[in-house]
Amino acid sequence: MSDIHLDSAVLAALQDVMEDEYPVLLDTYLADSEERLRLLRQAMREADAQGLRLAAHSFKGSCSNMGAPMLADLCKQLEEVGRRDSLAEAPGLIEQIEREFAIVRILFKSERQRYRT
Repeated sequence: MSDIHLDSAVLAALQDVMEDEYPVLLDTYLADSEERLRLLRQAMREADAQGLRLAAHSFKGSCSNMGAPMLADLCKQLEEVGRRDSLAEAPGLIEQIEREFAIVRILFKSERQRYRT
């Protein structure tokens, strides 16, 4: 697994804590992330800097908790864009977030395949 995109130590800790529920955690994170991306795009369309900041902050936390450091960092940058009300920077960052999430999604789905019963 690529430690650039996913932190294997975080995933190992999550596996230890979650045990049999680990696959459910992966599924939940992926579904939740799709909704968070939708909220980011909506806030950008509506030029809602506060909504963008809050959505990016929330997504950053879940990415960090799930061991997706590059994605968490991009969300942190977007959170700052919202904080500064610099919405002109948002489309490019959201595009980067979407690209990174596409990679993370593939890696998590691969991780999930290891737990098929």
